[in-house]
Amino acid sequence: MSESLSLFVTRVHRARFSKTGALNDDIIAAALSFADDDEAGQRWSDENSYPGYTSYGSFTDLPVRAPCFTALKKLLDAEAVKFAKVAHFDLNGGKLKLDNLWINILDPGGFHSGHIHPHSVISGTYYAQVPDGAAALKFEDPRLPMMMAAPTRDSDAPEEMRSFIYLAPEPGMMLMWESWLRHEVVRNEADEPRISVSFNYRWD
Repeated sequence: MSESLSLFVTRVHRARFSKTGALNDDIIAAALSFADDDEAGQRWSDENSYPGYTSYGSFTDLPVRAPCFTALKKLLDAEAVKFAKVAHFDLNGGKLKLDNLWINILDPGGFHSGHIHPHSVISGTYYAQVPDGAAALKFEDPRLPMMMAAPTRDSDAPEEMRSFIYLAPEPGMMLMWESWLRHEVVRNEADEPRISVSFNYRWD
């Protein structure tokens, strides 16, 4: 008798929130307003070659600046609790706390190269505006640096066996993963910006 075991599973948590039309409209309006007025964010985006606008280098208190981000935080907090259970986190009496929340306006042609989120436990993104052709999120098998002489996977390999996974977002969708998981935003082929809100959770 022989068998194959699936070990060291990597979880990515996906939620599709219902009735988010008004929330998305408010997030889009707020994002565009911040993009016009946030000189520090504009400067950070330019200095770091971000293709569009991000508030990552400026505002760290969005939930107290606009009600739409307060409402979004409530949704994210609930999903973080769910994900912690799915991932079997032993928090040892501590809690996951939203550490940062930032706006991303990714212009047509823009992309964000592969990266991780150090000093965090959970990271993710909520999508408010996703035009046709908008950029997907690409996840990388974290074992790639150790695979050395391993052959590539068959083209029909099941999703959990592939080296890269592309998840296409849609308005009202949230993706959440452990912060050590390397990911990137592929080129935005849409004619309009993709607007999203990214976040990190820390363990207190």
